[in-house]
Amino acid sequence: MKQEENTLTVYSTDPITEAEVVAAQKAWGEGIVHIGKVFTDGGDYEKAASDHIQNHYAYDLGMVLFKPTLASEDQFRGTFDAALSYFVGGNETYPEDGGFAIKPWTKVRWKNIGIINGGTNMAVAMGNYFFTTTDGDEVKVEYTLGYVKDREGKLRIVVHKSSLPYNPNN
Repeated sequence: MKQEENTLTVYSTDPITEAEVVAAQKAWGEGIVHIGKVFTDGGDYEKAASDHIQNHYAYDLGMVLFKPTLASEDQFRGTFDAALSYFVGGNETYPEDGGFAIKPWTKVRWKNIGIINGGTNMAVAMGNYFFTTTDGDEVKVEYTLGYVKDREGKLRIVVHKSSLPYNPNN
């Protein structure tokens, strides 16, 4: 199916492939590592995070449902500014945000349990991603990500839910 020519359409109608999802996940992880490196090197990490969000999330196209791992007071981040706060902290509207992406992380490894795409213009992936600390330890996080293609054919996140695995001792 070819992309619609309607200029009001913000999404492509081309189907999303599993390979595109895997590539988007890899790029997202590399972006998180990059933000932390920019922070560590004393650079403009807020710009790096802003570019990352603009590149990977669809806030400019419509609604994004984002529930980050370490957010509990303001747990849903439906705006660009709310997402940016989660990634870099420093926004008094979200005092719980410590800057997830500036930790820094050295690697992000993905383990998809499954990707549902069914030849449509939306795909959903679920699984675990593992964030490697500077000490070499891995932090396991569970995720569900929903993707659409923008008119240029780039995958963009419209649903992002992540959480720490269940701990029966809590």
